[in-house]
Amino acid sequence: MIFTVNKKNIQAIMPNFKNSNYLGALASTLCLIHCLATPFLFIIQTCSNTCCEASPTWWRSLDYLFLTLSFFAVYHSNKTTSNVWIGRALWISWFLLFIQIQIQIFGWMKIPSFIEYLPALVLISLHLYNQKFCKCSDNCIH
Repeated sequence: MIFTVNKKNIQAIMPNFKNSNYLGALASTLCLIHCLATPFLFIIQTCSNTCCEASPTWWRSLDYLFLTLSFFAVYHSNKTTSNVWIGRALWISWFLLFIQIQIQIFGWMKIPSFIEYLPALVLISLHLYNQKFCKCSDNCIH
């Protein structure tokens, strides 16, 4: 079963989340929890068939679900922020999260554990800061 993410699907999943900053903070938090839980998934597995070499496909696909949700949240938050640097910082942190996930999936290099979680933490912080201090009454034009 292939699940495509579009605006209608997101509204069906989370109809009460009209604020993209809260959606972005939630998606980034879930992404962070997902990343933190991954090592425990390997420890809990019996490792009899794969010897802990690969995680289940459904688990890896969550990375892309969180990236997609975060992309839409950053896009909409960027349209409604009153602070230009917050919008740019949201895009930069999303891009760093994307790159970090690609590096991890394809094994291009080893990144220290504490650095792996920084993009998600920055996204959470920026969304919450934007929600509290950078509100526009309607769509902002920079």
